[in-house]
Amino acid sequence: MGPALKVGVVGAGPAGLTLALLAARWLPRAQITVYDARPASRDVETDPRTLALSLGSVQLLQRLQAWPGERAQPILHVHVSQAPATRGPAVNLHAADEGVPMLGAVLSYGALVAALQRAFEAEVARAPGRLDLRLGTPVSSVSTRLDGADVHLAAAADEGSANTAEETIESHDVAVIAEGGVYGDQSRKPITRDYGQTAWVGTAELADAPVATAFERFTGDGPLALLPLPSAPAGADGALRRAAVVWCVSSADDPVRTLEPDGRLALVQSLLPEAAGQLRSLSPLASFALGLNAERQLVQGRRVRIGNAAQTLHPVAGQGLNLALRDVHELVRRLRDAESVPAALRGFERGRAADRWSTLAITDVLARAFTWRWPITDALRSAGMAGLEVVSPVKSVLARHMMFGMR
Repeated sequence: MGPALKVGVVGAGPAGLTLALLAARWLPRAQITVYDARPASRDVETDPRTLALSLGSVQLLQRLQAWPGERAQPILHVHVSQAPATRGPAVNLHAADEGVPMLGAVLSYGALVAALQRAFEAEVARAPGRLDLRLGTPVSSVSTRLDGADVHLAAAADEGSANTAEETIESHDVAVIAEGGVYGDQSRKPITRDYGQTAWVGTAELADAPVATAFERFTGDGPLALLPLPSAPAGADGALRRAAVVWCVSSADDPVRTLEPDGRLALVQSLLPEAAGQLRSLSPLASFALGLNAERQLVQGRRVRIGNAAQTLHPVAGQGLNLALRDVHELVRRLRDAESVPAALRGFERGRAADRWSTLAITDVLARAFTWRWPITDALRSAGMAGLEVVSPVKSVLARHMMFGMR
């Protein structure tokens, strides 16, 4: 692709660090700089937020030798059902049926980012003139021009002085924005939809719960998901299994906000299928608004958006980060193989269209289905789930899409 490529990456989260690490390996002449406002002194490993990764994402991170497998819980089974149980059969997906070691895995945000950061820092140590990780460096904006993109670094006050330093600009051939925040904090993009739902998230402990099983329970207000976490030590009542809870409800008629902890625990238990086990404890829950907020295009000139900077999705299908990591893989591959940067970016936009738009559409339909109050809605959902459970090839196609995206 001619002279050494200069790539700027804004955001040292999972997507940004994966991109930087993959580019360091696949583009051995490229100069790669990662910027993030997060101070270098902050211990990111303690961030408890839960991530659910598909098998395709796990395999990518394993190839990069940045997968913290000892900190992750594999998902071997997925159980999907409606509440109450009388509304239809469950759909069960099993890794063994698909001939794969796992359907995906669950781990904390901090565990993943720390592993990626250590891997990239090792690459920086081997090539300090070519690679750079600039923590504690906030970016105010990214502008694009015909032959490159400029990263504008936020002005900082001089130490011991009231004077403010001027904004500095660093130029790159390509700038990738990989930080975007959550839906409620974002400015609105060209494609947006407020689902009128709130997600409540936390952790639970369950007795008699199956091993390595994720549960997706469709309720009248929205989906309730249990994602398996590494188990806690055995207690007086036997081994307790830990799970991350993602509980989506109507914001206008929120059954969670005013409940005391015991009431929340009882309500969650009443919504879970019997197969999930007995809920013994529920942590304090945090909440955030849910919506779709997406760009029409990933590429604007020499500026590329990935992850939440490109689209924020409802968590019902657990595809947000997985979609971002598929974008990462395709972008770096195109930059490696194309004859020029413009050709690489054109190919990237085209190559990601089918998977991206199908994932956005599936997630949007699933999220909006809970706002439909037509009498036939429950029957349609039940019929669809019954068909999936009976027609194995169709179920396998769905499982493959969740694991690997549209190929």
